[in-house]
Amino acid sequence: MKKVLAIGLVNAKRFVREKANLFFVFVFPILIVLLIGSFFGGGFNPTVGVYAAGEGSLTEGLLSALDGLENIDVRTYSTEAELVDGVQRGAVQGGLVIPVDYDQSLTSGESSQVGFVARPDQTAILLRQTIEAVIQEQGNLVRAARFAAGHTGGSFADSLAVARIVAPASQRVGVTYREAGDDSLTAEFSGLGTFDLGAHQELVLFMFLTSLAGSAALIQTRQLGVARRMLSTPTGTGTILMGETLGRFNVAMVQGLYIVLGTVLLFRVDWGDPLGALALVTAFALVGAAAGILMGAVFSNDSQAGGLGVLIGLGLAAVGGCMVPIEIFPEGMQTIAKFTPHAWAIDGFSEMVRRDGTFVDILPNLAVLAGFAAVLMLLGTWRLHRVLTR
Repeated sequence: MKKVLAIGLVNAKRFVREKANLFFVFVFPILIVLLIGSFFGGGFNPTVGVYAAGEGSLTEGLLSALDGLENIDVRTYSTEAELVDGVQRGAVQGGLVIPVDYDQSLTSGESSQVGFVARPDQTAILLRQTIEAVIQEQGNLVRAARFAAGHTGGSFADSLAVARIVAPASQRVGVTYREAGDDSLTAEFSGLGTFDLGAHQELVLFMFLTSLAGSAALIQTRQLGVARRMLSTPTGTGTILMGETLGRFNVAMVQGLYIVLGTVLLFRVDWGDPLGALALVTAFALVGAAAGILMGAVFSNDSQAGGLGVLIGLGLAAVGGCMVPIEIFPEGMQTIAKFTPHAWAIDGFSEMVRRDGTFVDILPNLAVLAGFAAVLMLLGTWRLHRVLTR
């Protein structure tokens, strides 16, 4: 047992001595979680900037309607240039420019063009649709006021005031909706925090990538003849394998716990049942360590293994749901994803966080991950034994 611990400790020290490894293990994952949560996380209210060049009751009514929108914040600007600059810098997700003759044009029966400024992204498209609906609603009131003023001989202002009172009472058709079941995807994702989904995905992605990157050390151990020299001592292949696996498991486990604790403290990420989260991290660390051993036993060039390791790691992460939620995949892709350990780990976190599951609820996920680890370890053991003894 002392030999196993010694080999594991040496492997962990070798990994830590590489400064680049420290960055990719401890710094880069937190930065990615921050970026993904900031740009795509839940709990985000888009902000629309407004520049009103003129004044009037219609301008004030439009601003009031925008202020009344749910889940959208409004920020006013004193000049159009400041508004455009705010959109370009990302301070607001869209900008509305109300022209100086807005009230005068609509009151006199003419049309008025309202400007919208935004960056070409999905948030801006949705924001524009919402703002267009608000403007269209005010346009309906203006048309009704014009019609009433033209047929009664009254003023436009009086007719507009009447239209504002009558319009809510004249709505005879309404649309209501309900979600199909309490476990709908909409309900599940609406309860996630800004950084929750990204943290779960990036934990799985980086733990596996780090483990595959550690295969380079095993290849170097073989190339330098260190493994054969260990075999010349009273040290069997099993002892060497256990020590190499322990070193990679320690690195993956430390990284996993660091990401969990770091995201909890920095971003208040919800990881669900603590016991279940610890079990998932442990099981996936075993999977990653076993995959690293297999990579190190199959390849004979550390540079080749490093490049292919990144490619394989990112490919499995994409298929397994580390890039986008697996629930939005077609059914065929969801079936294929089940052949990756990533999908089972992410599904375990989803069960605990989005569906309030416990350790018992993720036992099937843990069993599958244990199966992945066992198969990879058996293949790695067989291959490494052949390489070291031939």
